[in-house]
Amino acid sequence: MALVVDDEPDICELIGITLSRMGIDTQSAHSIHSARQLLGRQVFDFCLTDMRLPDGDGIDLVRHINATLDQLPVAVITAHGNMESAVEALKAGAFDFVSKPVDLKSLRKLVNSALKLNQPGEERAAEVADDAPVLIGESQALHKVRSMIAKLARSQAPVYISGESGTGKELAARMIHRQGPRRTHPFVAVNCGAIPQELMESELFGHRKGSFTGAHADKEGLFQAAAGGTLFLDEIADLPLHMQVKLLRAIQEKHIRPVGASTEEPIDVRIISATHKALSEKVASGEFRQDLYYRLNVIELAIPPLRERPEDIPPLTGWILDRQALRWGMEKPAIAPEAQVLLSRYPFPGNVRELENILERALTLTEQNRITAEDLQLPGTGGRSETGQGNTPLEQRLEAIERTAITEALEATHWNRTAAAKRLGMSFRSLRYRLQKLGIDQSE
Repeated sequence: MALVVDDEPDICELIGITLSRMGIDTQSAHSIHSARQLLGRQVFDFCLTDMRLPDGDGIDLVRHINATLDQLPVAVITAHGNMESAVEALKAGAFDFVSKPVDLKSLRKLVNSALKLNQPGEERAAEVADDAPVLIGESQALHKVRSMIAKLARSQAPVYISGESGTGKELAARMIHRQGPRRTHPFVAVNCGAIPQELMESELFGHRKGSFTGAHADKEGLFQAAAGGTLFLDEIADLPLHMQVKLLRAIQEKHIRPVGASTEEPIDVRIISATHKALSEKVASGEFRQDLYYRLNVIELAIPPLRERPEDIPPLTGWILDRQALRWGMEKPAIAPEAQVLLSRYPFPGNVRELENILERALTLTEQNRITAEDLQLPGTGGRSETGQGNTPLEQRLEAIERTAITEALEATHWNRTAAAKRLGMSFRSLRYRLQKLGIDQSE
């Protein structure tokens, strides 16, 4: 059952007919007062409200529903081009918005997405695989992050994830996608800093055959690849100004124009962005458009650095060692108590990614499947240096250093091997040889 709130009977009738063809019954209300009365008497699966009502603002109804019926998805109908109202509604807790005149195809997609949120728990749980992304840890800070992710998953609002490098921003984005109604559609991640500027428009929006030298065939862009799902724009601060204008238009109009195309095409993606840089400072300095910043930063999710939640280090250590042992086909190593103490005291400027690299190196250097404080090689702890003493052969130590550097570069470029080779200052062929030599899985 859906509740449609609009003071124009014709709009209520049109929406009612559309939803009835989807097998959904509707009830109409023509004011906030009557809508509240119906909400108090009856259970609804979805609510759609106009912004302007005789006795108030539709955003007031959104706030009322979020305060009293937080499991009820509510969407708003906004005036054409009025993105300010749409953003305000999303910040107030609206699931999504649709503009007047109401496009019935877009409305049907919106309703289907909203109803997926109300699937029975067993059905939704069955869709979450054992390898679903998860943030490891039991600190209060991480509990708050996971709680926020659960709330964000019930919305279609753009999300901006802030946090230092290596904190798990992409992991959080994947969790939002996996727990939301778009989970059966693609999650597409792109590092904005790893795409050459001259190719960025084509990569994001696609191109038509013959639109430029080398365009031998039509190619879909990342927006099309993420159709129905989520597009994660990592390192959004690195987006050049000319592309910021085009991205802003895509978000506002929900249409894109592939390079060389004569017409625009509609898009249906949720945008999640992230960067380790202070985006507000980029706005202040004129390097990032303020209007785009407000469109992307409808809701901000801040991921705390690892040094602020040291109680998460032991469970993270166990999880990482489990994964590495499985990956290398070996028994999970033990970790000496003094090594665990050192890890808990270390500030981890590189956050979780640095912890992974430290443990992978230690796993390579350990001689009795037991990681000691010396194996960790933590800076300032008096352990062996990366070129230092110990009984480990020099070749093995150098291999561990090489493996760490390559893995860091691949992770920083989301396993884009061309970009990683450039970052490492080597040719693509040289990197490919080292990947084969070190046995690093190139499909990760």
